[in-house]
Amino acid sequence: MLNTGKLAGRTAFITGASRGIGKVIALKLAKDGCNVAIAAKTADPHPKLEGTIYTAAKEVEAAGGKCLPLQVDIRNEDQVKDAIEKTVNQFGNLDIVINNASAINLTGTEDTEMKRYDLMHSINTRGTFMVSKYAIPHLKRSNHAHILNLSPPLVMNPIWFRPHVAYTMAKYGMSMCVLGMAHEFKEDKIAVNALWPRTAVWTAAINMLGGEEGRKSCRKPEILADAAYAILTKSPADFTGNFVIDEELLKEEGITDMEQYAEVPGEPLMQDFFLPDKYLQEASDSKSTSLAATKIFNGIAKVMNDELKKQINALLLFQISNQNWLLDARSDKPFRISKESTDETPDITMIAKEEDFVKIVKGDMKATSAFMSGKLKIKGNLQIAMKLEQLFVHVKAKL
Repeated sequence: MLNTGKLAGRTAFITGASRGIGKVIALKLAKDGCNVAIAAKTADPHPKLEGTIYTAAKEVEAAGGKCLPLQVDIRNEDQVKDAIEKTVNQFGNLDIVINNASAINLTGTEDTEMKRYDLMHSINTRGTFMVSKYAIPHLKRSNHAHILNLSPPLVMNPIWFRPHVAYTMAKYGMSMCVLGMAHEFKEDKIAVNALWPRTAVWTAAINMLGGEEGRKSCRKPEILADAAYAILTKSPADFTGNFVIDEELLKEEGITDMEQYAEVPGEPLMQDFFLPDKYLQEASDSKSTSLAATKIFNGIAKVMNDELKKQINALLLFQISNQNWLLDARSDKPFRISKESTDETPDITMIAKEEDFVKIVKGDMKATSAFMSGKLKIKGNLQIAMKLEQLFVHVKAKL
């Protein structure tokens, strides 16, 4: 999407913009000549993640905007209030707030530590509410006021709650802010909208959860930047209270080439979580196969090495067409595959029909799509399940 200059001279306050989606949105706004305040925690280089508020600020200014890097923990009320005041004092106005900062932990209820629960709710729901709260008095003075939350549509389908209820609650809390504030501040002409990707978007967080192999199933964060730009250039009085899916909006804006956003053009894409039911229909173009589960587990035994064990580091139970396969890939235990029962509780249990399991391993069906459509059931730590994608890639090469 081409920049139009409509946001020149405006000021945007973006949380979590030192890297990833937040930074790419900041760069898009900067190309319009927009002032950008980057509110994020990372002031010093992170050992595993690239980018700080200062390196991001340099990129924003190189793209054409003025930038104010602010070290902010959005869980801290005083830091949030101070950062917003510094933004207004620096640029003289505040027109746009983008609540992008978020924490993720894909675990079931019993496996969710309360400190992880508190972290997600403190950042996702409370942080979004608090940043919006202290920005609103300034937004009321703008003639082009927008709040945009990177949060999903409020789809009350149990499949989005069952595997990771704590995370879902935290993300939906951000969306409930949209639902309520859009109506609360409509007369003030402050637009409040949500933006969510149709497919997985490649970020450092996705890399840490699923590994580099997942990149080819993702789109670039630029798709969200273009969609955010389309929203933020609309009239606040006319466009508020919307739960926007990036691809849908961009098609309405006349963009038909979605391949430009693919990390690897031509590769099948992994759908994101929390999508409306219409997206859950699995495309049934997978090739038929007669490959047995036994051959797959024999393949796993052949490819397993210390590096893969270290990555997985879990006790796995596969229930394939009512047959149990126990896979012990804990780094401190000898590797073994058996069909024997165990008194130990598996870190994760995966349940599927044999024909669907074979398609997943061969890459004819995405594990995430199978999970979303109910063909694959997962109990336990979903982050471990995501790491199995790399294992399946190795096994596929041996089939």
